[in-house]
Parts: sequence; structure tokens; C-alpha cells
Amino acid sequence: MNLDVTKLTIKQARQKLIAGEITAVDLATEYLRLIEVKNKDLNAYLEVYADVLAQAKLADEKIKAGLDLPLLGIPLAIKDNILIEDRVASSASLMLENYKATYDATVISKLKEAGAIFLGRTNMDEFAMGGSTENSAFGVTKNPFDLERVAGGSSGGSASAIGANLALGSLGSDTGGSIRQPASFCGAVGLKTTYGTVSRYGVMAMASSLDQIGPITKTVDDAETIFKVISGYDPLDSTSLKDPVYLKSETKLKIGIPEDFITDGVDKEVLEAFNTTVEKLKALGYEVQKISLPNIKYSLAVYYVLMPAESSTNLGRFDGLRYGLSGQGTDLLSDYTTARGNGFGTEVRRRIMLGTYVLSAGYYDAYYGKAVAVRGLIRADYAKAFDKKNGGVDIILTPTAPTPAWKIGEKGGDPVATYLADIFTVPINLAGVPAMSVPNGETKAGLPIGIQLTATHLGENLLFKLGRDIENLT
Repeated sequence: MNLDVTKLTIKQARQKLIAGEITAVDLATEYLRLIEVKNKDLNAYLEVYADVLAQAKLADEKIKAGLDLPLLGIPLAIKDNILIEDRVASSASLMLENYKATYDATVISKLKEAGAIFLGRTNMDEFAMGGSTENSAFGVTKNPFDLERVAGGSSGGSASAIGANLALGSLGSDTGGSIRQPASFCGAVGLKTTYGTVSRYGVMAMASSLDQIGPITKTVDDAETIFKVISGYDPLDSTSLKDPVYLKSETKLKIGIPEDFITDGVDKEVLEAFNTTVEKLKALGYEVQKISLPNIKYSLAVYYVLMPAESSTNLGRFDGLRYGLSGQGTDLLSDYTTARGNGFGTEVRRRIMLGTYVLSAGYYDAYYGKAVAVRGLIRADYAKAFDKKNGGVDIILTPTAPTPAWKIGEKGGDPVATYLADIFTVPINLAGVPAMSVPNGETKAGLPIGIQLTATHLGENLLFKLGRDIENLT
């Protein structure tokens, strides 16, 4: 069967499956073919599962039986830090190269209940530490629009798979922009959800107060579909929100632009695309106003204190004794140092050392304590900006990233330069609010550009509303 999936969406695929125009086996077979052709160049998938067609046959049986599940027969890609029972989950690290999950993450259980097909696990920065997927122990993931450039990170494999049409949707994790930035680089939609709306149970923790799971898809509609499946209260996650009430979308939303924040250091073509979209939204009747987020300039400094501190604590469990790579030293200390020295890559070791330092006696108050306090100020800035009773806005717009995807190795000698690429995405995680990157055209060189929509807590419906309008502009 000649099946063109290049423009196929989850919504369209479901309609075709229900109508009997295609089968789940047809769909899975085509994606397996494309992965076979493209993945050797992209390195988006670390593993393609051997039972994909068996999953598809089961989905077809359910469709014939009249079941109508939201993702029945839909092939998805899953980031390598999300546990699927009896499958390897390595977090792209030698430390866990052969680790097999003993249970399903809650989001995986929900996807299974919805009928999804799992194509395989996707590449990422090791333990989600990085913004380019150059820090994977298993090689860099390349950008489908230019193989000499990065796909972004840390969910680079998941984004590259969507940009290259190697899955209908994917899951990533977002600690400081790790869904939105790679989605922007690869021409996809990436949703970072309100903290607590999607369970983190069964996801390898990086920074527990920042991590959230979300979809990377071709369209806003598809992101909403996956979000509705994976969200919901989970008693196994102590940060999970019980009975959240999502805001209803209004006909015309008020948009806020932190102009003083988005002009410095932003690529000319990225800024032009952003301003063009803002003008088009004005023409559609959207009210646009300047806003101030006075403490947002401290976001990167705060993030790169809090995130390493939490990461170093979470990675303390990988000691070479209980699970993961075993140390082969002559005593207990050398067991630790051998396992962690051989199992962790450079960026992971850097963040562990930084996190341990800011939590150490004598430095805790000077660094960690101050970062926590300033995080509170950043949250307050967003709360004030979204306070509708006092003239606040519904959505804040910024570019997703200050530049398009950079060339592989371009920032390798300067980790701070890579950190600066998170300038627009990091504040969202510190505040715990939802945000979504939507494609916003391309550069003259054909590289995708993203625009970031940010809403108040539980404002996902507002993001979907404006996101669809922006899609219709391009």
C-alpha cells in the first residue's frame, strides 16, 4: 500500500483507521520503513522495538471489535528516560546501558490504555542534562532539516523523529525547555504542561521540582490529544494535582510581550519572524500589550543552581552497587569512583559537582538558599502578569529559542553558551506554568523557528486556542 505519512496527523490517522481506509499494520509498516531509511543518519532512535507489528495487529483487532480509543493504532516514540516494562531504559547513559525497566511509568500505562503503539526509544542528552543531544553516550542526534546541526535537547531524539516523519507523536521530558527547544529546532509542536498535571512516576528524575512530561507532535490538535491521555491525578506521584480545573479559553485572548527581555542576543531572523506573527495576531483582533517581568533576568542563574543541586541528589542512587554499571575497584570508595567515572559523561559529572558544591556546608545559604528565594520572586512576576483583575494578560509570547539550531560541535567547548540557549524556556519551569512551542516559519537557510506561548497555571486550553490560530497564520 502506498501510504504518505509526511503530512499525516494523529487526528487524520485516527479517522482513516476508523473508516477502514488504512490499518494499524499499514501505518506501523510505513514508519518502520522510514526509520530503516533515515535513522542511520539521524540517530533519533536508540532502539526500534521488535514487536511493533505485533502491537499493530492487536490494535487492528480492537478496531474491528468496535473499540474507539483516542490513540488506538497510533505509532509513538518514547524518550529513553521513561520506563516501559521489560524494555531497556538507559537515559542515554553507559551507567544504565543494559537496564530493563521492571514496571511502566504512569504515562506509559495511560498510553497503553489509549491503544498507542510504541515504535521505540529515542535518543537524548544523558540523564536529560543538555540542550543539544550532543551529550548522549550513544552519539549525537542530528536535525532532520540539516544533518550538520543539532536537533536540540534534551529530548532531541523525540523531536527529530517528529521532524523527520518517523513517528506520529512522541513523549519528551522538560526540565528547562527540553521539549520546547528541540521542538522549535525540528519544526514541531512541543508542550510543557503545568507542573503536577502529568505524573512523573516511572520517569528518571533529573530535577524533581522542575521536570514535566509532555508531547512533541506535528500539530496543536495532536498535542492536545496526547495531553488529555497522559494527564490526570496519580497517587503514586506526590506532586500530582488532584482534580485540577483547567481554564476555559476565551474568544480573544490578551497577549503580553516582555519586550525588554526578548531583544538582546536574539537572532535577527528569529526576531523578525516573532514580530511578524505578533502583527498578524493584532490584525486578527488580539489585544497586545507590553508587560514587565523584572526578575526574569535572574532565571538562568537560579536554574543553574537549583537544577544541579536536585540532579546531584537524584543521581546519588547510581553508586555502582545496587543497579546500573558496576564498579570494579579494590575497595568501596574505588567501586564508587570507578562506576561513576566510567558510567557518567562529562556534562553529568559537571552538574553533579556543581550541585554538590552549592549544597555543601558553607555555601548552601549563599547559593541554594538565595536561588530558592529568587525563584519565588520569578513566580510572583508571572502571577502578577497573569492577574486579570488588575489588567493582566492571558498569554505571554516570546521566541522559543534565541537562535535556530546550531552546528554540531559549535558550542562544545563552551557549556555556558549552550546554557544561554535556554533563556526563554527556563523561567517557565521555575514558575511551574504551562508553555508550548509552535512552529513560526523558517530562516532563509530553511531552519525551523519556534514561538513560545506561556499561560498561567492550568491554562493549557488557552495555549491550544492561540496555538491553533498561529498555525493558521503560517
